[in-house]
Amino acid sequence: MAAFTPDPFPPGKAFSKGFEMVGYTDLQGRPGFKMALHRVPGNSTTGAGERWYLYTAQFWCSGFSIVEVTDPAAPRFVRYVEGTPNTWTLQVQIAEGKMITSMERIMPGWGDIPGAPYGEGFLIWDLADPEDPKQLGHYKTGGKGTHRNFYSGGRYVHATALPDGYEGHIYQIVDISDPANPREVSRWWRKGQWTAGGETGAPADTALHGGAYVKGDRAYLPYSGGGFVILDISDVTRPTMISDLPFSPPFASRIAVHTALPLMGRPLVVVNSEAIAERCDEPLQFAAIIDVAVETRPRLISLFPLPIPPEDAPYKSFAHRAGRFGPHNQHQPQYQDILYQDENTVFITWFNAGLRVYDISIERQPQEIGYFIPPDPLNQRGPLPKTGLVTQSEDVLVDARGNIFVSDKNHGIYVLRFKRP
Repeated sequence: MAAFTPDPFPPGKAFSKGFEMVGYTDLQGRPGFKMALHRVPGNSTTGAGERWYLYTAQFWCSGFSIVEVTDPAAPRFVRYVEGTPNTWTLQVQIAEGKMITSMERIMPGWGDIPGAPYGEGFLIWDLADPEDPKQLGHYKTGGKGTHRNFYSGGRYVHATALPDGYEGHIYQIVDISDPANPREVSRWWRKGQWTAGGETGAPADTALHGGAYVKGDRAYLPYSGGGFVILDISDVTRPTMISDLPFSPPFASRIAVHTALPLMGRPLVVVNSEAIAERCDEPLQFAAIIDVAVETRPRLISLFPLPIPPEDAPYKSFAHRAGRFGPHNQHQPQYQDILYQDENTVFITWFNAGLRVYDISIERQPQEIGYFIPPDPLNQRGPLPKTGLVTQSEDVLVDARGNIFVSDKNHGIYVLRFKRP
């Protein structure tokens, strides 16, 4: 692909409250998706020579990109690592110098090649050379692969897998202590998913969307139409359900629970759905807080306020805009010291409403305190959105320096800073 020389920021009007645009990378025309960061230490005394790298999975192609963001105002595109044809690499996870990249059959209509072979499972990489990762191993699920996995270091990857014989993704714990020979330790699924075993009757759209966020010996599972699930994984060979909390109805069943992020200092879990239908042709999408102080009885205690357009925006409701409107991804710190840790602040993308930030210090009264809506893209780089070319903010990642990275279906990646009001 020919080299790109974009403007520092794409042209057009951005709407912002509390955010400053710091940098932008075009990713040589390949839109980014899920992101992860890696820091290479410098001098142990002065810190001189420290380097920061952003790794981003991609939409509309099969690999991932590496960008040096040591200077966030001048991101340096390093390289694109080609993936397996007909295969999504939608997610990247990094901890302890290892990188986990998901492999999943591309969904029909999203750039797949019907009938062509594809890769599945996940790959394990060594980041000793951050600009030239070396593959250490490949875990194969069988079936259609993995979607959004969880890896915060150590020997286990908590995978969101779709092996043969199941309807919808399930939970797998995979031991990668020998990266060249990863092995499944256990699996768990909601009753009705194991169709090859004769099971039936799972609620509509029952599927672990992932990742299964782990806190101590508990795993918090966003199970789409199957609701919110808490598992006891004190014995990793036998995950056991503690409780669940249904969300559909009244909310949409398709990815009704997309993310479940437990807080470390409070018995709370921040959950959200994922908007799917464009122009809001579906039940209400939401972000919310669950109280798990009594983990056998999780309770929904608050809903985040819906984003409202700025006064000078040329639309009165985001629901009237093209594309999707609703939540998608939260910033997830995952115990990494290079990532932003603040349990009173939630950064979450809302597709055509851009990036929103909320104060949840009063858990029963979440308040929006800032937003950034990028200019609409000028070029359609993939088949979505279908109803009009508008911003569709996808993922958000915040580093310990305060830099905020935001990806989009048809943009590159913005680097922002936020000043709390």
